[in-house]
Amino acid sequence: MRFKTLPEWLAWQEQLHPNAIDLGLDRVQRVLKSMALEPPPFRVLTVGGTNGKGSCVAFLDAMLRAAGYRVGAYTSPHLLRYNERVCINDTQTTDTELCAAFESVDAARDEMSLTYFEFGTLAALQIFRWHKIDVAVLEVGMGGRLDAVNVLDAEGALVASVDLDHQEWLGHDRDSIGYEKAGIFRARRPAICGDRKPPPRMLETVRRLGTELQVLGRDFDWRATRRHWRWRGKHSSLDQLPPPALPGQIQYDNAASVIALLEAVRPAIAVSGNAVREGLQRAHLAARFERVPGDVDVVFDVAHNPAAAAVLARNLAAVPANGRTLAVVGMFRDKAAEEVARGVASQIDGWFMGGLGGPRGQTAADLAKRIHTALPAVTPAEYPTVADAYRAARATAKTGDRIVVFGSFQTVGSILRLTQESGTN
Repeated sequence: MRFKTLPEWLAWQEQLHPNAIDLGLDRVQRVLKSMALEPPPFRVLTVGGTNGKGSCVAFLDAMLRAAGYRVGAYTSPHLLRYNERVCINDTQTTDTELCAAFESVDAARDEMSLTYFEFGTLAALQIFRWHKIDVAVLEVGMGGRLDAVNVLDAEGALVASVDLDHQEWLGHDRDSIGYEKAGIFRARRPAICGDRKPPPRMLETVRRLGTELQVLGRDFDWRATRRHWRWRGKHSSLDQLPPPALPGQIQYDNAASVIALLEAVRPAIAVSGNAVREGLQRAHLAARFERVPGDVDVVFDVAHNPAAAAVLARNLAAVPANGRTLAVVGMFRDKAAEEVARGVASQIDGWFMGGLGGPRGQTAADLAKRIHTALPAVTPAEYPTVADAYRAARATAKTGDRIVVFGSFQTVGSILRLTQESGTN
């Protein structure tokens, strides 16, 4: 075995390919064939989109498990441990299994250079085969058309939303990004869009494939009742549904899209109405408007683009604090920090900037300058790290105030780790 520990494997993988992001399927296809993973011995459902992917995967995973399926879920990025990315029936895979799977990929690649994400995707598929799962739920890492998970033909695919993010790789408008997201759809296989206004190039792609695209608000939708909600689709409907366990109004859109996908893939994958109801209540996902109560409440949210910031603002407004709301923010320099700040500014009373390291990192000073440019009346406080920013916000906060931590997975993960280690929020 090349390495004995998971951290050694991961550190090596980060240096294996000259580019951290190098979209394309050729490398993955060649290694997949060498590993005899094509066709896969399990059904595949693929979830893409700018925002909402993780929530849709969580709902799918919970509903499929409630229906009795053995489910493998592959997601990214992780918050605290790499193991979060590969789960079997809601249980994270072990370091030992990940190392063994990485060894299998390494043996099969025969000097082929793979990116960190490609290596991890192939390892996840290997682990799914070892566990003899029934259904794999795969979250797209970036875009869709050229993302590593798109190497497999899905039974059905869902694009949760289309908004601006990763423009350097996907294009600078919704139309270009929608084209990349639509790459996960397959000819004559179910295609679902959870965006109420799919861009024209997505619609063109679907027409060219000869696939019928079902769109939220047109082909399926939801309506709230006094204590429950109702879903209606093209061929069926479900009444008396419990509210989604994941917080925020947007989760009704996500859950409705997932139900539409499950309806569309019948009978290959059959999920009853009772399993849908159970899954709605059992679904869980960290750091999506995750509230930790206390004298000072803390909200964790991985929002890092303008559309997600707008959702965060609506969620904060729906659950107002008794006192002030203090923002602890760290963002990568390739993100639209100005637009993110404008999107959530109406709900923020104080700003604490923390620096992030790494190739895409950004200092607190640079981030604060961008926030001030977007919001001239705001002069954010600056700290070397997001942990320092959080400590400062916590020292400033009074009973009844709340702290909201957002800007990136790395930001939220750092503060979650800090609070777990200290045993307090």
